[in-house]
Amino acid sequence: MHRRTLAAATALVTVAALALTGCTGGGAEPTTGAGTPNPDASVAIRLVLEPSNLDIRQTAGAALDQILMDNVYQGLVRRTPAQKIEPELASAFEKSDDGLTYTFTLREGVTFADGQKLTPADVVWSLEQHKKQSGWADADTLSRVKSIEADGQTITITMSEPDSQLLWNLSGRAGVILKKGDKVDYKTEANGTGPFVLGSWKQGDSITFERNDKYWGDAAKVKEVVFDYIPDNQAALNAAQAGEVDVVTGFDANLTDQIQANGDYKVVLGKSTDKGTLAMNSTNKWLKDKRVRQAIRQAIDHKAVIEALGAGQTLFGPIPELDPGYEDLSSVAPYDPAAAKKLLKEAGAEGITLNLTIYNGYGTTIPQILVSDLNAVGITLKVDAVEFPTWLNDVYVNKDYELSFVLHTEARDFENWANPDYYFTYDNPTVQQLYQDSRSATSDDEAAADLKKAARIVSEDMAADWVYNGASVVAVGTNITGMPKDSVNERLNLFEIAKSSQ
Repeated sequence: MHRRTLAAATALVTVAALALTGCTGGGAEPTTGAGTPNPDASVAIRLVLEPSNLDIRQTAGAALDQILMDNVYQGLVRRTPAQKIEPELASAFEKSDDGLTYTFTLREGVTFADGQKLTPADVVWSLEQHKKQSGWADADTLSRVKSIEADGQTITITMSEPDSQLLWNLSGRAGVILKKGDKVDYKTEANGTGPFVLGSWKQGDSITFERNDKYWGDAAKVKEVVFDYIPDNQAALNAAQAGEVDVVTGFDANLTDQIQANGDYKVVLGKSTDKGTLAMNSTNKWLKDKRVRQAIRQAIDHKAVIEALGAGQTLFGPIPELDPGYEDLSSVAPYDPAAAKKLLKEAGAEGITLNLTIYNGYGTTIPQILVSDLNAVGITLKVDAVEFPTWLNDVYVNKDYELSFVLHTEARDFENWANPDYYFTYDNPTVQQLYQDSRSATSDDEAAADLKKAARIVSEDMAADWVYNGASVVAVGTNITGMPKDSVNERLNLFEIAKSSQ
């Protein structure tokens, strides 16, 4: 099984029940209010899902990446909210033309939160651990790394074969740099090189980050950030109206007028890689027929979905706009109920019944739309809303499902379509080869071109339906500046966030 393993499954579902200097911002919302930022301010941010523990090495869940990456833990490189790769603990990096050698210049004067110095040996050890510890997150993403060596402040990574995804992987958990020999209890503590340190964790309530006074770059602009975990949108709205939170992420765009009514908040829409995916089990009696899968896709009114959600955009293939290889594939399966009925008749599938297994944390909007749209073409859809452990066991592990809706939040996760063992049950050797060709490409353009070809095949095979590409919906206090707006479900880089008195 590829790296989107059981751990990644937790990440893709749980977050949605709802990523040269010390500056690690990018994609932040421009100033919306007046006033002088207060360096001693505390900013309260509503988040949806609380992590089960804080072990960035081994614990599943995008809830950890969302708050810990960039803020507490860093790598040689980082990704911006717009999904670009930039230097972080490395002041510069280079890749050889053949894609087999990467050199990084490690910054001088970097320390961990506890004051220990970052050394080249720490970098080599950390990356080696990420590569060989099978229980660590994204371990096999470094499978093509042959060796990691340090010569002074120069770190050299030598590849056994080119891997166009290496820098991207190093900007995630596989690239987190830890202190060699550290005795930290990673489940409840943290010791990174970022602009914030872990202050306290009130389990079931909040996590507080404090400014890291030992940070190697420019100091964070607020004294502390408090993540308040409020799963319910109405409760989050109430907290905002009571002045208890400064920012509300994972917000319901349909509540925009209410939260903006008194002028204290502005709702900001950003882009994301969230993909509302209707998986179709191709081993099912009816769904193994491409005509039935196409009929399902053409029965769904994607524009109506966006209107119901109040935000987002249509998506007709497995790669969203922020990811390499994106192409507008709306012509592949346009909304056409009449064509859907004709396809079902040709397949002898008129009047069939299918079951939709869905995590109950997603609410009822999407299931209701699917039931209505499929019923209109003659398919009876029965909805089975289940607890996450049940979904994980039945759908993800055992592939015991017919249809299932999941909001896949991870960026650059096309590899799932190249993995026949993944719960999608999609198996196309041409797609698998194109994905491997993409990985082995020595230029970003070549890699993206291969992914684009593969994504079109997946869509034309009617392997699934991509119901929508979710927007990043954030309600930001008008006295808050520097709040990221893109990909906040994945990474919430708070280096630039600031607060002033209204």
